[in-house]
Amino acid sequence: MATNVIMPQLGESVVEGTIGRWLVQVGDTVEQYAPLLEVSTDKVDTEVPAPTAGVVLKLYHPEGTTLHAGTVLAAIGQPGEAVPDAPARVDLHAVAETAAAEPASQPMAAAPAQPAQPASRDLGRISPVVARMAREHSIDLQRVTGTGREGRITKQDVLAAIETRASAPAEPADQELAPWEQPGTGDLFKPTDDLPLATSAPAPAAPPPVAPARPASRPAAPALPVDSDEQLLPHTRLRKLIAEHMLASRRTSPHVTTVMEADMSAVVAHRMAHKAEFAAKGVTLTFTAYFVQAIVAALKAVPQANAVYREDGLLLKRRYHIGMATAIDDGLVVPVIRDADELSLLGLARTVNDLAQRARAGQLKPDEIQGSTFTITNHGVGNSLFAMPIINQPNVGILGVGAIQKRPVVISRGHPVEPSAEDYLAIRPMVYLSFTFDHRVLDGASGDAFAGAVKGVLEGWR
Repeated sequence: MATNVIMPQLGESVVEGTIGRWLVQVGDTVEQYAPLLEVSTDKVDTEVPAPTAGVVLKLYHPEGTTLHAGTVLAAIGQPGEAVPDAPARVDLHAVAETAAAEPASQPMAAAPAQPAQPASRDLGRISPVVARMAREHSIDLQRVTGTGREGRITKQDVLAAIETRASAPAEPADQELAPWEQPGTGDLFKPTDDLPLATSAPAPAAPPPVAPARPASRPAAPALPVDSDEQLLPHTRLRKLIAEHMLASRRTSPHVTTVMEADMSAVVAHRMAHKAEFAAKGVTLTFTAYFVQAIVAALKAVPQANAVYREDGLLLKRRYHIGMATAIDDGLVVPVIRDADELSLLGLARTVNDLAQRARAGQLKPDEIQGSTFTITNHGVGNSLFAMPIINQPNVGILGVGAIQKRPVVISRGHPVEPSAEDYLAIRPMVYLSFTFDHRVLDGASGDAFAGAVKGVLEGWR
């Protein structure tokens, strides 16, 4: 029986993807887990692997098509096997319950009869990484207890299940799960919750799946003429998405920016003293690691900055996932340093190196750009002194870091404003810190308190 290839959910909030490029054609023979196509989401391109070995029987959608997660993309089976021109959609929960109640009557149960299984629990969203690990190690996700948010099954949960199974005695063959209970068997492997999937059984031709309606938007402007001395550069998909996100952020949050200047002398001295030590461990000690550590301290001092605004209240985040805006060839991505408060300066520097390198090489995983609780953007790499960055929704704030430059600074041991005989000029490495925040959550005092906390950590580095 042919196996359907479905569009996976490629992240916490990613519900659709665009077919960037098919890597196979109808009639090609593929191995299990071999890449079938490239899928583009908001800011990451990834490959979708073959769920099984066989021959590509059908490609249901052309390149460039944007589809909802759960949509059937292709069919893989045996040479000459019949597949529908357009796959029919079925209710996943109904199929699972029917299969559990009447296993002997299901066409998928071609193998020897299996004992009846209890109805499957809702696994919720399953990431491609978890799905692939489950397939590769034959892990039944129904038997894995999720420790993630809202009981979600994480990579660590699957690793724990693999270790537990390795130390446990092998189960008799007759206790093997029925086909509809096994992960990665095609149709009934559920990558997300409540998404309609297609059955691979022959069915009357049905209309192709229709992409979900997008929110109403302004009608497209009529095409304007281009003169002979002009050139029109079409927007890339990434540039269009960035434009949409920036406009949506400005419409969502009332933006306010406060700017402070920090003396980086202590940080510069610390970095000079430890660069060689870090390099010996294969890590480049960049200033970004210092800024991230200072941000975490400031978020603990002003918890409202590590939150999400909701109509029913302010959702404070207890974990510190710092998004790190990174420039790539055709735009910007924001990989996330997860649980930044649990990392040492060495750990932060290593993570910053890794994420930045893989972002520029286009090797980030979709889940690595999701779930930030706060964002930093280092616009100073382009010699910009300070900026007014746009908030990365649904974060409350974003810290812009300008170029670190030597500047003359008045050092005063007397009155901070009035003339003093003890005033003198010194050359110090200085940086402007621009903190843009959601005025629905923070006011001027709390916004300044956050920026001041970052400044204090940097200037008092030990």
